[in-house]
Amino acid sequence: MGNMVQQLVHPEPFPSADDGVSKYDPHYGFSGERKKREIPVPKEVLIAAKIPKAKRDYCVHFLLDLMTCQRKKFPFPQNCRTELHHYDQCQYEDFVLRMKEYERERRLLARDYRKERAAKAAAA
Repeated sequence: MGNMVQQLVHPEPFPSADDGVSKYDPHYGFSGERKKREIPVPKEVLIAAKIPKAKRDYCVHFLLDLMTCQRKKFPFPQNCRTELHHYDQCQYEDFVLRMKEYERERRLLARDYRKERAAKAAAA
């Protein structure tokens, strides 16, 4: 809700939250090399485990551990609290990282917008 109000109030451009494709170099503004995020489990394992495509994210290895534990302790899935905690923690950290990347993209777009406006004002 807050982001919608901010888009109405401020004219600067906002990145698309859907596609996840950045207009900027991912290393821009960083002194060192940033690692590319990759899913830690091969695709064949995910297909064999029948993981839905919506769940195939960076935390899928924790999901596999959770599903294995729940199968082993079948009538009592509540005994897999540790695996569930690890999966939830990974999901949260992934969410925070995605929001940081979105905010970085938004700030870079706003910076370019301000530079364009300053250049137009100087030319006029």
